[in-house]
Amino acid sequence: MNEISKIVEQGYNKIAKDYYNYRDINKFNSELEKFLSLLPKESHVLDVGCGAGIPTANFLIKKGVQVTGIDLSETMLTLAQENVPNAEFIKMDINDIKFGKNTFDGIISVYTLFHLPKEKHFQIFKKFFEIVKPGGILLINTGILESEGTSIFFGVPMFWSNFKPKTTLDLVKRAGFSIISEGVLERGGEYQYWIFGKKNIYLNNK
Repeated sequence: MNEISKIVEQGYNKIAKDYYNYRDINKFNSELEKFLSLLPKESHVLDVGCGAGIPTANFLIKKGVQVTGIDLSETMLTLAQENVPNAEFIKMDINDIKFGKNTFDGIISVYTLFHLPKEKHFQIFKKFFEIVKPGGILLINTGILESEGTSIFFGVPMFWSNFKPKTTLDLVKRAGFSIISEGVLERGGEYQYWIFGKKNIYLNNK
């Protein structure tokens, strides 16, 4: 595991409970509803950076979706299993995702990508394209300003890294996804850049 992954893992292990006690868990329900509406029935979704399983995994499980969540933080994963016992949660680094091709009907990764070095984002998007099924749906968000560095977050060091939205959009397209919608949205007093994408049935990865 690299030093940046260690910073993120150790940070969330320490702040997990405080972070989720503070967080507005309903702030992007409209995006979750839209994501759900785009999925086929009896879907299997990968929640990348699942945290404590709330709201994403919990929301989807209650709607009848099968959910596998991955995260670096063991503390978050323990909370997730308690919060959403009917989902599957696995300790896994987003930089080393181990699932087969065409495994999932949808992939969601929100409030996660900005903890990864931006030079890794394209490889991650290509991996997402590989493991989602043809016709599968992608939902991601990132920050809105290009930056990279470490700051204090809930009292611990935390790593952040973003491209500007246009670059993120271009990388998602280059990875093979067609764009359903994209834009900067304000949720819970914060602004993030959101993308809904789709792996077209006849589109090959480039």
